[in-house]
Amino acid sequence: MSEPTKDVRRLKVVVADDQAAVREPLAAVLGLSGDFEVVAAAADGTEVLAAVAAGPVDVVLMDLRMPVMDGTEATRRLTEEHPEVAVVVLTTFADDDSILAALSAGARGYLTKNAGRQDIARAIRAAAAGQAVLDREVRDRLLATLRTKPPEPARPLPGDITPREREVLTLIGQGLPNRAIAEKLFISEATVKTHINNLFAKADIKDRADAVRRAIAAGLA
Repeated sequence: MSEPTKDVRRLKVVVADDQAAVREPLAAVLGLSGDFEVVAAAADGTEVLAAVAAGPVDVVLMDLRMPVMDGTEATRRLTEEHPEVAVVVLTTFADDDSILAALSAGARGYLTKNAGRQDIARAIRAAAAGQAVLDREVRDRLLATLRTKPPEPARPLPGDITPREREVLTLIGQGLPNRAIAEKLFISEATVKTHINNLFAKADIKDRADAVRRAIAAGLA
């Protein structure tokens, strides 16, 4: 009889935080889950890059304020050098600059340290599946910031966007994650992801934050 393959399907995670009192318990809790294997615990961005280079790694749970190399720069480097690795920010900071910098650097998720264990686990799974997860406080601040910033030169949406893709863009502009979009439109999350991929390709949208900006500019949000 062959050995069970459960371990093969576990997501490989790096936990990065400069405070051992945060990093070690979080790594221990995730390691006890059947879904995750913590392959490294890093105290700064250089240790994150080294852990990912040693690989394989699926997701990095990234603090922002770390010595040597901070989480934003580490996220930018990972996005450029290891685009297959998803980054979920977990930080005490929810100010506008931190949120926009992390998302622009390529983070797929942004949680504050008020997030519960289930929220963190859900964000890791979503990021590994290519989805974006922002907690409610972060979504609200991001939307407020984008709506009050001076508008960028409008880029019209291409004419081949379907009505369904326009609906999806509208809901992204309202700050809804993929699961909520699926529930609202009575479709599966996989279908939502397909619509988003098609929409981003057609409209040359870079990331979730760019999609929110485009929705606002188009008067959809």
